[in-house]
Amino acid sequence: MKWEVKQLVWMSLLVAIGTVTAPMIWFPAGIAKAYPMQHAINVIAAVSLGPVGAITVAFMIGLLRNLLGVGTILAFPGGLIGAFLSGWLYKRTKKLTWTVFGEVFGTGIIGALVSVPIAQLFLGKAVAALFFIPPFLVSSLSGAILSFMALSLLLKNESIAKRLLLYQERKSHIEEMGK
Repeated sequence: MKWEVKQLVWMSLLVAIGTVTAPMIWFPAGIAKAYPMQHAINVIAAVSLGPVGAITVAFMIGLLRNLLGVGTILAFPGGLIGAFLSGWLYKRTKKLTWTVFGEVFGTGIIGALVSVPIAQLFLGKAVAALFFIPPFLVSSLSGAILSFMALSLLLKNESIAKRLLLYQERKSHIEEMGK
């Protein structure tokens, strides 16, 4: 996929915001910590960039957080699956509620289940199959609600909505022309 400079700048901005705010904005969620900004950024990226852009942003945030020592390997399965599902659902429905559902279900359920063997393999922690679901759900739901409120307000403004959706729409028009 070929990215335009404006898209790359927007993706870089989302990665920077997600990386910087993750260790600053968190709260306890059972035995884990919830980092809602990762999930808020995933939904914003899904709406503005589509599934591939959202996955790219989620991967880069997870990678930078791990390199900086403020994340774990578990940032990848939840973040990537949630970003893909929310981007895919937004692309199909153009509905913000489905986009939020995609992030919560993709991260909170699917990502949590995928994290179980990853935790055992990379972290040496054997846990029950449903162990990660409550903290992943709390984290993804709080971030998705935050992004839903922000995007609902931003998309009411026509000029902001055009700018935010520009990358998503342009890519879908290019894909249709190629068919």
